[in-house]
Amino acid sequence: MPTARQVALQDICARITDESTAPVPVRTSEYFGVNTFGARQMREKLPPEIYLKLLSAIRQGKKLDRDIAPTVAQVIKDWAVSRGVTHFTHWFQPQTGLTAEKHDAFLTFDDELEPVESFSAAQLIQSEPDASSFPSGGLRATWEARGYTAWNPASPVFIVESAGARTLCVPSVFIGYNGEALDEMTPLLRSSDVLSQKAVDLLELIGDKGVGRVFTTLGAEQEYFLIDRTLFSMRPDLVMAGRTLIGAPPSRGQQLEDHYFGGIPERIQACIAEVEHELYKLSVPIITRHNEVAPCQFEMAPLFEESDIAVDHNQIVMATLRRVALRHGLQALLAEKPFAGVNGSGKHCNWSLAVRSDDSSIDGMNLLKPGKTPHQNIRFLLFLAAVLQGVHKHAGLLRAAIATSGNEHRLGANEAPPAIISVFMGTMLTRVIEEIIEGRSTKSADQQMIKLGVAKLPEIEKDNTDRNRTSPFAFTGQKFEFRAVGSSQSIAFPIVLLNAAVAEALADITEELRNELKDGKRDGKTVGDAALKVARRAFKDSSAVRFEGNNYSNDWVVEAEKRGLLNLRRTPEALEQLATKQSKKLLTSLGIFTLEELDSRYHVRLERYTKDMLIEMHTLREMVDTLVVPTGLQYTGSLAASAAQAKSAGITVVPQARVANKVGSVIEEILKAQDNLVSVLTKAESLHDDPNAQAKLLTSKGADAMAEVREKCDALELMTSDSDWPLPKYREMLFPV
Repeated sequence: MPTARQVALQDICARITDESTAPVPVRTSEYFGVNTFGARQMREKLPPEIYLKLLSAIRQGKKLDRDIAPTVAQVIKDWAVSRGVTHFTHWFQPQTGLTAEKHDAFLTFDDELEPVESFSAAQLIQSEPDASSFPSGGLRATWEARGYTAWNPASPVFIVESAGARTLCVPSVFIGYNGEALDEMTPLLRSSDVLSQKAVDLLELIGDKGVGRVFTTLGAEQEYFLIDRTLFSMRPDLVMAGRTLIGAPPSRGQQLEDHYFGGIPERIQACIAEVEHELYKLSVPIITRHNEVAPCQFEMAPLFEESDIAVDHNQIVMATLRRVALRHGLQALLAEKPFAGVNGSGKHCNWSLAVRSDDSSIDGMNLLKPGKTPHQNIRFLLFLAAVLQGVHKHAGLLRAAIATSGNEHRLGANEAPPAIISVFMGTMLTRVIEEIIEGRSTKSADQQMIKLGVAKLPEIEKDNTDRNRTSPFAFTGQKFEFRAVGSSQSIAFPIVLLNAAVAEALADITEELRNELKDGKRDGKTVGDAALKVARRAFKDSSAVRFEGNNYSNDWVVEAEKRGLLNLRRTPEALEQLATKQSKKLLTSLGIFTLEELDSRYHVRLERYTKDMLIEMHTLREMVDTLVVPTGLQYTGSLAASAAQAKSAGITVVPQARVANKVGSVIEEILKAQDNLVSVLTKAESLHDDPNAQAKLLTSKGADAMAEVREKCDALELMTSDSDWPLPKYREMLFPV
């Protein structure tokens, strides 16, 4: 009688792609944004004076004028109802890494008790969800339930279509009764404001007047795996933990390097096409799709957008991937390392700075893009120096930003950057920076720019910066690519901390430049001369963080230690960087977090880590007790029975007995390792009142105990009859037929 695994494989082999569910081929431009109330819809449907006020609030990052809220709410409601929407929700991002929503109907009753659709200004601007059940890291007690969501007008409202229902989503921030930031978006908006302020101050000091706002742009490349849903459901570890806790490597993994950029399988193509169709309706500008390096691994990437919108859109991307994959009998795996021995998944965050100004000549200007004049390139070098200075000084904080249990398995292996934060600049820029550091010329800044060949810097836009895939933070022309962010993470927190580090560096550089200009008046130096001197100091002081070589090599680990760079491999030690005096001073002095809010981020992330580890350990124990060991014993029993039959038949050579002894020895090793796992698990659960001690035990002894159990289980898988093994194997999940 076939096993459940065999039946599942037979069913999968018989499937064909159902083209009846495929989107009708039409031009993307014809339906892009139809489920989003964006700038075009606002301009068409709002009175001109109200549209301009709303647009001003969005462009300048200001609060919505309450006087225009009733009209805006009415127009949004009419638009939504015309699209078949029946409910609305304040869509927000609590500290779970996911999104949250509570749906309310437009339905109400008029004075004559007749049903009507209604959506007031108050409902648009603010809602009041239960705040007690979300992670708060001690900011709220269970009985302190009141919390508020408030519309973020910079992020357009949108309609989600699911199972025949249509819901209006109002992107919102989430705060407690006393104004505490309980979400991921509020700190991001704060960090954007302070970064803008510091950048504008520097621009005005060097002569760029009239800049209204500086904003960050962001493009998050999303990596993920797609596997068959049936096989996924048969793996308790994937269902409960998001990654395989056991599983012998197949004889073929990614070593042939034939998957990257290869042809996308038809079933996968159908799924991705529908995902993109749904995303285009929501104004998510996905422009790239391709096979990634590992089997069954893929990537999609958007055009760059303003950071808070990019954060919202990435959450929509992850949710849409999960939802649409199910329609195709697939499961989207967003965990950083769902399969051992092959590439993990990251979320490469392409980050830059741009200007918003009424002056059309500089509006939209990228501050990390070299220019064609000495002034433009001095400005570029100042902002480049600020980024390097910020990353160097707060490398530990940036490592904390990406510290999760899933990323711990990914960092430092299979093309993922290591846990050491460093910056790759490329050959040309490195030469320019080094020559600036070493420069002893008395010539003016303009002359030095010409001598250094900086006038050729616009060429960096093309191919003068190589792509170092081993670098966690690389300059790739007009932007930095923060490659170390995990695939399942909300990108808000890493960008908050990056914004903060750069904002502080900009403030320091501005102050130093201001002092240089005061002294320079006596010496007849220009703004350019003073700016180049300040940039030289920043480049020199941050030299240790720049590295152009192979970040995977052991030599780099040794070299990084000599340079004084942190190597925080484990999540608990990385998260401790949130609690240092330097981090507290940075984030509280800039007004991005209060001490209580920052402390909550540390505790939320530490608690999430311990919960992830405990779930994994419980799941592994259950799999060993109910699947692995029973299968091994059953196989041993069949071997023993076969051996007994052979002996009774007078057969002198009975290899079954030898195999049974080998299998039995491995089962004994599994049971011994399992005992150790249970011992560590029991000890860890006894430390629930001491989260720091619990996390440290789990990250050391807990991780080691799980690795030992896995090693023995994988050995048993390779020894057991294929027809008896109950779990879908790597070859079946990663190489679907």
